[in-house]
Amino acid sequence: MSNTLVAGLDLGSTGVKILVADDAGAEVLIRQLPTPWRAGAAGTTTMEAADLVATVRELIELVDADLRELRGQDVRIGAVAVSGMGESGVILDADGEPVAPAIAWFDPRGGEQVHALPTSIREEFAGRTGLPLGVQVSVIKMLHLRDDGLDLTGARWLNLPEFVVAALGGEQAAEYSLSSRTGLLDQDTGAPWPELLAHLGVGEDFLPPFVDAGTLLGEASVDWLPASFEGARLTVAGHDHLVSAVSNGEFPDDRYHVSMGTAEVLLRVLDAPLPFEARDRLADWLINCVRHVVPGKWVLVAGVKTGLLMRRTLQLVGVNDRAGRDALDAAVMEQPYEGVLQPGDVEVTGARNDDGVLRLVVQADGAGPADLFGAVLRHGNDELSLLVEAMDREVPPARSALLTGGWASMRSVQRARSEVLAGVRVSDRSQDTAYGAAVFAARLLTPDAATVGASADPSR
Repeated sequence: MSNTLVAGLDLGSTGVKILVADDAGAEVLIRQLPTPWRAGAAGTTTMEAADLVATVRELIELVDADLRELRGQDVRIGAVAVSGMGESGVILDADGEPVAPAIAWFDPRGGEQVHALPTSIREEFAGRTGLPLGVQVSVIKMLHLRDDGLDLTGARWLNLPEFVVAALGGEQAAEYSLSSRTGLLDQDTGAPWPELLAHLGVGEDFLPPFVDAGTLLGEASVDWLPASFEGARLTVAGHDHLVSAVSNGEFPDDRYHVSMGTAEVLLRVLDAPLPFEARDRLADWLINCVRHVVPGKWVLVAGVKTGLLMRRTLQLVGVNDRAGRDALDAAVMEQPYEGVLQPGDVEVTGARNDDGVLRLVVQADGAGPADLFGAVLRHGNDELSLLVEAMDREVPPARSALLTGGWASMRSVQRARSEVLAGVRVSDRSQDTAYGAAVFAARLLTPDAATVGASADPSR
């Protein structure tokens, strides 16, 4: 049995996870800590770079102790790949030091910056970047920080997974799928959008060199690493939902990958990008057409904030642990999908990807926790149906769906999504993204692994 293992690190919206796998791809252990967000007024949410590094360090030290107990003192992590959420990142100064906290992708600030964009940028934004224009896009957060007084002279942006790789001792690099979330990447050229860079007041070096997911970016060398992680090869695996989609090997083009975390994402794989006009039409429905973690592939990404609404519903009804969630799940399943109250007795809004505010209107007596949660599930289905219809107008309909993520294990969630998606099945992995990152890490140990810092062809 080899004592050289690989690790996949997933920087999630709720938790930071590490999954360790052996050379046969079998999971050895999984550890998780809460994502160190700092909540502010009116939904504002930030994270200090030092807090993120401290969380990663604590996880690595926990894993090191566990592995030594499981595998002995000579255990070694040969490679680490980092995946995670998009739209959130760290701005570094010329010395490589963070100069502002990371702003959460779901932070509501930036409306003034959206409205202040030049008309030419506003009109071209969706078709050029593949993203709907809104406060979720990273460049809007950058503009907010700039307008709040942050000097961007000589600064550089790193998405969170890219920042963690650099913090472990790796090279700074801009991975394509994460860069696609910033709004700075032209989907047709694969290069930064000059007009938007100029509006931001930065040059092309504001982003580091572009690389494909899985490119070797050096070795772990920071002085606080335990011996088991020292010298591990490093890479950025890419945007979490996309990494999750490749965790089970080849993913059919006619399947929805449904990643159910704080955001619920429907993902379709494409062999080529849709044209400018189609990207513009899809953006009206808040649907993205961006680059995949697989070179030469693109993805349609449609999101809703159903996980956020479900989490807040659980909190509202006093469910704060797995046992309580399981009991509520069973109670929902005792009811028919449509529920037992009259139509309109409980109304829910907030799942749209540009919303996220849970609004419950209860117009009758007798509404209990199961009624509320069931209504949230049906509201999620209503929003997903609109997204599916919009995608079906641009690409052939999907014939199956794979549910992954923390909410996918609930029977009531599985039943609900089967109402609007064909051929639903549930992943048997508990952490698809972290496992997918571990797959990228394992590739770094193969004889044909990429050379350090190899840049990809921007026109791919």
